[in-house]
Amino acid sequence: MEKPRMSFWQIWNMSFGFLGIQFGFALQNGNATAILQNFGADIHHLSWYWLIAPITGMIVQPIIGHYSDSTWNRLGRRKPYFLAGTILCCIALVLLPNSGVFLAGKSALLIGAGFLMIMDASINIAMEPFRALVADNLPDKQRTLGFSIQTVLIGIGAVIGSWLPWVLANWADVSSSAPKGQVADNVIYAFYIGAIVFFGAIMVTIIFAKEYPPAEYEKFHGKPQKSSKGIREIFSDFGKMPKTMKQLGLVQFFSWFALFGMWVFTTPAIAHHIYKLPVDDTSSDEFRKAGNWVGIIFGVYNLVSAIYAIFLPAIARTIGRKLTHAISLTCGGVGLISMFFATTPEMLIFSMIGVGIAWASILSMPYAILAGSIPAGKIGVYMGIFNFFITIPQIINGIVGGPIVHSIYNDNAIYAIVMSGVFMLCAAVSVIYVHDDGDIAAIKTKPIA
Repeated sequence: MEKPRMSFWQIWNMSFGFLGIQFGFALQNGNATAILQNFGADIHHLSWYWLIAPITGMIVQPIIGHYSDSTWNRLGRRKPYFLAGTILCCIALVLLPNSGVFLAGKSALLIGAGFLMIMDASINIAMEPFRALVADNLPDKQRTLGFSIQTVLIGIGAVIGSWLPWVLANWADVSSSAPKGQVADNVIYAFYIGAIVFFGAIMVTIIFAKEYPPAEYEKFHGKPQKSSKGIREIFSDFGKMPKTMKQLGLVQFFSWFALFGMWVFTTPAIAHHIYKLPVDDTSSDEFRKAGNWVGIIFGVYNLVSAIYAIFLPAIARTIGRKLTHAISLTCGGVGLISMFFATTPEMLIFSMIGVGIAWASILSMPYAILAGSIPAGKIGVYMGIFNFFITIPQIINGIVGGPIVHSIYNDNAIYAIVMSGVFMLCAAVSVIYVHDDGDIAAIKTKPIA
């Protein structure tokens, strides 16, 4: 039985919490490297600290997906996890930039890494059910639109979150300087505002979005098979994953290996390559200026992503989801590689246009392709399992990325950005071989029976 179509505003309210999630995520992406370096992290150890994010995601998302599939209470199926993750993440947003207040030196670094872990786990608790909620509520013909609207909201939240420290420093005259081992006030206040926005956006979804109660849900998805295996069922489901998910796994591997390298190494890369700072400068005003500029260019790629996401459904209807994703990833690869040839900070804005196109597609196309291949009653757990193909490449990059930058690139992190671009191009090639029954290009080439 086909699910009824939802209006634009119903989809908007259902996805609005993603604005808050990405607001917090953008603050983390744009500032965590600089915060950790302020607390004493060496450049070749940075990727090891960032391992916290994918490891927590790999553990948390399948478990949350598994249990959210079978949850139903007064809040609903997915909403209890939105709320729990949001409260924990808001606490971490307040505490992370204040780690130096508790202890100094390497101890502050470890505390900061601990708060980063809490923040990542909380974001994953809140975020994973959102993907499942779209698949729960939307018919197949609206899934690309649903994930695209999510991407628009992700872009809006990320732009504001990425630019906020710079805006506070340059427009609100909040101090962007701080002693070594401390975080500047503009970053601290940005994290406080992020906690407020995160909570408010999630509450919009909790209050205004609907979820199908169990009896109605079964009419559209079928009656799920009951199992007594508990957590062990996740491993059983992993072995039965659909063919399309396996093929998308390779695409995700290349894509997220590239993204992780960009997030970890952009700050030291442009500080050394563009601002010409020594690789061991992690606390000067010029280094903080470079860090603030990273927030600006990350905001640019998220702004481009939000705009491009508006057109993604129409593009996918015209040339197919796979070709749309391949072209978008190619733009991202070219954008990352072009950062090597930039000679001024402003030139990096053009590089981020390509990255933004890829980011919009990465946040929507794989999920739109995947959703139609997932068995009834397994949407949450398979969306969580799919996260393995996001976290594993980040873990691998986290383990080898720092030593490669130190030993092979001689601490010149710009080459890690170039390597990320190459991996993004590999993702563009691999998506061509993914099977997608719902892809318009595949439908056009099918022989008439």
